[in-house]
Amino acid sequence: MSIETPHREMLRTADAVITNARELGALDRRAFLRLSTATISASILAGCNSAGPKSAEGLLAFATRSNERVERWIFGKNSTARTGGIAPAGGRFPSYFVSDSVPVWDAATRGAWTLEIKGAVRTTMTLTYDELRAMRMITQRTPHYCVEGWTAVADFTGVRVRELLALAQPNADAKVVDFSGFDSGYHESWDIESAMHAQTLVVLAKDGQRLSPAYGAPARVHGPVKLGYKNTKYLTTITVLPAPNGGYWSDRGYEWYGGT
Repeated sequence: MSIETPHREMLRTADAVITNARELGALDRRAFLRLSTATISASILAGCNSAGPKSAEGLLAFATRSNERVERWIFGKNSTARTGGIAPAGGRFPSYFVSDSVPVWDAATRGAWTLEIKGAVRTTMTLTYDELRAMRMITQRTPHYCVEGWTAVADFTGVRVRELLALAQPNADAKVVDFSGFDSGYHESWDIESAMHAQTLVVLAKDGQRLSPAYGAPARVHGPVKLGYKNTKYLTTITVLPAPNGGYWSDRGYEWYGGT
């Protein structure tokens, strides 16, 4: 029996569930469970190829594509994170960085901090902190989901990434947005749809106060549609690309898409 047969069957199952859920206008529990079964089954098959890891590459690639396809729909542009009145975590909000110590922008040695937007765009831009602050700022209370299992809520204030990209004008082949910072070269790339989500921000303040170094100052990216490791802190560069270029944790085996 061809190993392509279960591939196609699972993909048809996932597509059928998505179509039915769209017609209903919501993803109910039964539809979600069926959809999860289809995508998880793809992963199980990928790991059970008796001929060994090399021959399983096709199945693994299929499982990844199938899961991402489902995630893209569930966490699409119309999905909105809600906190249900949960209070911000405040000082209990965990701090994280990969450098040996808290990264701090030293203007004396590096010059004034700026945010560069470049890559597959019509207009390369370099924005100062004050220029960002002068743009339309929004404040949203949204959750931060960590891959380790905890969730914390904060009031994030910043500029929508999609408004920054609208100024830079991505090219027609733009599919990915990479966010990189000065935390030992940390970066993660996102699908452009998630970057353009209304709740994806370049954040300058948390809980009404300017970001501190512990939380990614001078600026960080935050979007509740992505797991925490995708939300680059100590942001310096936004690069628009025609294809994914991995990321700090994505290159270490974590899922590239990283939807919540």
